[in-house]
Amino acid sequence: MRRSLRARLVFSAVAMIAVVAAVIGAVTTIALHTYLYQQLDNQLADVSFRAAGPGPPGHPRPPGLEKLRFLEVGGQPVGTIGAFAEESDKGTSGRASDRAFASAARSVQQKPADGRPGVGIRPLSSEQSAALASVPRDGRPHTAGVPKLGSYRVTSVHVADGTLLVGLPTDSVDDTISTLVLVEVCVAGAGLLGAGLAGAASVRVALRPLRRMAHTATRVSELPLHSGEVRLRERVPVRDTDPETEVGQVGAALNRMLGHVGSALAARHDSEQRLRRFIADASHELRTPLASIRGYAELSRRQRGDPPPGSGSHAGAGTEYALQRIESEAVRMTGLVEDLLLLARLDAGRPLERRPVDVSALVVDAVSDARVAGPEHVWRLEVPSSPLSVTGDEGRLRQVLANLLANARTHTPPGTTVRARLALDGEQVEVRVVDDGPGIPEGIQERVFERFARGDASRSRNHGSTGLGLAIVAAVVAAHQGDVRVVSRPGRTVFTVRLPASCAGSGSSQAPHSLATPG
Repeated sequence: MRRSLRARLVFSAVAMIAVVAAVIGAVTTIALHTYLYQQLDNQLADVSFRAAGPGPPGHPRPPGLEKLRFLEVGGQPVGTIGAFAEESDKGTSGRASDRAFASAARSVQQKPADGRPGVGIRPLSSEQSAALASVPRDGRPHTAGVPKLGSYRVTSVHVADGTLLVGLPTDSVDDTISTLVLVEVCVAGAGLLGAGLAGAASVRVALRPLRRMAHTATRVSELPLHSGEVRLRERVPVRDTDPETEVGQVGAALNRMLGHVGSALAARHDSEQRLRRFIADASHELRTPLASIRGYAELSRRQRGDPPPGSGSHAGAGTEYALQRIESEAVRMTGLVEDLLLLARLDAGRPLERRPVDVSALVVDAVSDARVAGPEHVWRLEVPSSPLSVTGDEGRLRQVLANLLANARTHTPPGTTVRARLALDGEQVEVRVVDDGPGIPEGIQERVFERFARGDASRSRNHGSTGLGLAIVAAVVAAHQGDVRVVSRPGRTVFTVRLPASCAGSGSSQAPHSLATPG
């Protein structure tokens, strides 16, 4: 049968207290039993010594059975029994015969006619005498049961003309021990009852934090965690998270676990939202070129028939233009799909090429290409005198530089100065692209490296951007164990790419090269 933790704790505590009480009671009873019987044996030795010794002064010891008259002498305990066996009546076994104790007697308390207490003797019956006859006469005290009189402590004393047996009742000792046992049982029972009640109350109080934790866990289990935005605010109360106690350690660990679960749920929701945005943006990006292709294809199909009267050669020109637009939109859509495929491969952890790449040459080529693509901008280049190299995929790193410069060209007005700077910072190769354009809005900077991130909510394509360029930069740099960051304010925007250096020249001087001026 399964019991609750509280019941098991209370039962264990009460059981241990019961065992301790039983041990203490047993030891106390045995010690008192030994002590009282030792006192009784000492008293029995004194009585037997007086019975075997000379009589009172002026009263010589009487012979024969008259020796039992010591029972009438004052000072003997009430209920003392005595018996005397003549020497000639001893059998071969060393015991007195039953007839030898026919006149055995015991002292009793009595009240004479005058009302004053006194001592008298009464003869023992044959059964009682037989019980005394069975006691070994070795001079040591023995316990014997005397019929109708109870238990006695009996010892034998050898005298000149026979053997004298003296016995003292054990009723007082047995009653004392019985009373002690009864008191111990009652006290132990009351103590166990009190310990059980107190233990149940204390355990209930001690387990109260666990019950609060269970309630917290129950409330968490009732939350709809499988979908949607989940704000996991349930926590174990602070008073139940004391690290100095075991229960507090459990509460603190539960709070940490709930924090991790809440963070995971928030990350899941953000991932779902990004995925929905990504799907919506990708669908939006693909829908426009597909609609253009479909429209121009329909226009071409219509113009393949007989041209309308008076159209002349304009029909052929329209078909040629439609085919050019179809080709242009197909190229744009192909680029978008290739960018998405690249991001998917990087997300899947596809390995990139690993070989030494001269970053200095890449920066020079990228700035030269940007000058040709954007002659209306001012381009500046700063590279060290010694070449800097990294280990990686040359094609992907070239794409990173091209995307950063294209981003600066696309989102800044003509006449903006764009500076590309290459330097060695410790064991990192640092590439900076700085422009003095209008800057990136503060609300966009946190998600500028996300896919399809744009500064305008309408997804304007005035500049031909798909919103994947900086996402590719972040993914490629991360695949090369580097990092990329942006700091922007009106008049200054800085994109910084840091990559682990593999081989760098010893020179650190920088020589600026002006590749173009405003046209």
